[in-house]
Amino acid sequence: MTKDIAVRTATAANNPAPRLQVWRELEAHFEKIKDLHLRQLFADDPKRGERLSAEALGLHLDYSKNRITDETLSLLTKLAHVSGLQERIDAMFRGEKINLTEKRAVLHTALRAPRNFSVLVDGEDVVPKVHAVLDRMGAFATRVRTGEWKGHTGKRIRNVINVGIGGSDLGPVMAYEALKHYSDRGMTFRFVSNIDSTDLAEAVRELDPAETMFVISSKTFTTLETMTNARSARAWLLAGLGGDEKSVAKHFVAVSTNASEVSKFGIDTANMFEFWDWVGGRYSMSSAIGLSTMVAIGPDNFQAMLSGLHQMDEHFRTTPFEHNLPVLMGLLALWYNDFFGAQTVAVLPYEQYLKRFPAYLQQLTMESNGKHVTVDGKRVAQPTGPIYWGEPGTNGQHSFYQLIHQGTRLVPCDFIAFCQPLNPIGRHHDMLFANVCAQTEALAFGKTLKELKAEDTPEWLAPHRVFEGNRPSNTILAERLTPETLGKLVALYEQSVFTQGAIWNIDSFDQWGVELGKVLAQAIIPELESKADPKLSHDSSTNNLISYYRKSKETV
Repeated sequence: MTKDIAVRTATAANNPAPRLQVWRELEAHFEKIKDLHLRQLFADDPKRGERLSAEALGLHLDYSKNRITDETLSLLTKLAHVSGLQERIDAMFRGEKINLTEKRAVLHTALRAPRNFSVLVDGEDVVPKVHAVLDRMGAFATRVRTGEWKGHTGKRIRNVINVGIGGSDLGPVMAYEALKHYSDRGMTFRFVSNIDSTDLAEAVRELDPAETMFVISSKTFTTLETMTNARSARAWLLAGLGGDEKSVAKHFVAVSTNASEVSKFGIDTANMFEFWDWVGGRYSMSSAIGLSTMVAIGPDNFQAMLSGLHQMDEHFRTTPFEHNLPVLMGLLALWYNDFFGAQTVAVLPYEQYLKRFPAYLQQLTMESNGKHVTVDGKRVAQPTGPIYWGEPGTNGQHSFYQLIHQGTRLVPCDFIAFCQPLNPIGRHHDMLFANVCAQTEALAFGKTLKELKAEDTPEWLAPHRVFEGNRPSNTILAERLTPETLGKLVALYEQSVFTQGAIWNIDSFDQWGVELGKVLAQAIIPELESKADPKLSHDSSTNNLISYYRKSKETV
């Protein structure tokens, strides 16, 4: 840990005594209330639904259907304070290198800071650089959207394919799908990430190379999956445009920091959009990684999304924990993960445009907090990083809700809904919202054996129809899904993840867990492609799989 941060947090996360004391208080409290039912909690407090809710920035968070009391919230908030959460928040926004293992600042928040803000990294204000890139992105997006940018043959660009992986794919594809309502419907947008050739083959299918542009997103321009797909896309383009190498510059742009490799590929570095090492991949959708998003929805809508992100950042930075939406959500997630032993969180957006939001959150949450050691390298004392998953409602109701309602596992749920539809048709939206209310009510209160008997349910059938209830949920409501609202939702979860990581005293911003597989793959590739039988020195299982694959290739 760097000395300055270590000194400042010596009385918080790095001094375990206060944190341990509060943790023990929470354990004792949990034993007292773990069997309390939400039916009883609501019966004892008729105003609970109104009282245990918070509102900020046009988002309404109803957390009353959680298995908590006022004492629970008081203790969890106390835990946040003694764990040094505010100190970590302040350090992040100051631009300190809180990504300790990589010795980097963590400043995705600077990507959405207004022009009049100042954020220092190593003594340099980075906000002017951020806005210089945003301005270049805006000018480029406008040229493409208006048809001013022409391809090699003089045709306008009608198809944009984003090529990336991880945050360079999940952020853009989520944002595009979420904001498709605001996109240019005269253009086609597709996304390629998987090194499986099918991903690229389907993305370019039926497209005219003369009208197609690729956005290659790789910070180093050496990422295995991205550059393999990029080179194959280049070959596809050249095959369709008569092999003229000059065409590459008209149909490829780069989001990267490696000008040498970008130029070698054939991309004009004037069309290279940079970002910085203090931008983590899973936090990069508001950087130049969002170029394809900006082309799709336009610079004004992209700026509205940035505004939403920034508003939530400021709410997180300045609001007391008791009323702080990301802090409340982070504390509740920790409560279920570490005390109830719940291993997953279901994110259930009742908005079809948010169909990729749970997948986006999987990387955000699990790559950030899937850690087994603290910042000082010691084994964590409690489980970290619950598994996030989900599907849009009402589809999920006819799929996995059975397990959530009547299964043996506790699955806390986040329901996300909007009061106004973007595509109003008849009674559809009333029915959709009715299901949000119905599902959270059913999860909380269930249906008892006594109630079933009063309905004359046959005795043999009644046990199968009992809903135990007491299944916790949050409900997040907003007026409608706009670019600004999407920004607020993304930052809400980003800072909720930050909250949990700070209390666990882990580094939420490195991702060493993805490295080992990459290194091993690089060693195996030549063994698969070697004409002579390679000398294999893996374990017997891996050796056998490689041999089986090589023999199968020989039969083709």
